[in-house]
Amino acid sequence: MAPGLLRLLRAPGLRRPGRRLSTRGDGLLLRQLFEAKSCTYTYLLGDRASGEALLIDPVLEMVSRDAHLVRELGLTLLYAVNTHCHADHITGSGLLRNMFPSCRSVISRLSGAKADLLLEEGDVLTFGRFTLETRASPGHTDGCMTFVLSDHSMAFTGDALLIRGCGRTDFQQGCPKTLYQSVYEKIFTLPGNCLIYPAHDYKGLTVSTVEEERTLNPRLMLSCEDFVKVMNNLNMPKPKQIDVAVPANLRCGIQDSPS
Repeated sequence: MAPGLLRLLRAPGLRRPGRRLSTRGDGLLLRQLFEAKSCTYTYLLGDRASGEALLIDPVLEMVSRDAHLVRELGLTLLYAVNTHCHADHITGSGLLRNMFPSCRSVISRLSGAKADLLLEEGDVLTFGRFTLETRASPGHTDGCMTFVLSDHSMAFTGDALLIRGCGRTDFQQGCPKTLYQSVYEKIFTLPGNCLIYPAHDYKGLTVSTVEEERTLNPRLMLSCEDFVKVMNNLNMPKPKQIDVAVPANLRCGIQDSPS
């Protein structure tokens, strides 16, 4: 799949890659963008009326694409948000804050990373008429956060909950029991038709729902005890970029602002 590919998400359920994303009737703009090397999704959310917007999980190598889209759509970028301190790519939030004077880098306080804005459970990010609620969802890392649109119609789950899977728990403060509890207490308590947008997908799937993951996710359908056993025996190689990405992301990818 080519980098920069835009996707069309028209209804709940799993979708194969398309080419566009719609603006909802209430004026919420959503674009799902893809970076092929780390299979990372970046999400652009905006309010058509005010032009205010934010990016979730931008990737350093794709900042030019993202910046072009923000400008092309006439948006004011308020936040470059990280769901957690990623180990498989360097965030683009530092570069974006230098490119857009209005932009602030964002991450969880519990991540231990530096950023302009450090979030805690229950904090809210506002862009125009819309807000994202912050839910701490640790387990993959201590600083994982899920961002939920205020009407509970969609949630951006980072690596805590993937489509038919979940993030690893074998590095960066990972704990399978904590992750299981996070998913069940912070994500599966959302309405069944709430759309789930993950930080990654490796099979070309773009969106799921809470109900689908509750009933079809092979890991999360297990008991907590069995989930812990599975997660402790994945025996996966460490991410290729972890030694470079984690130190950079602990600075939130921040580059010094021009003097």
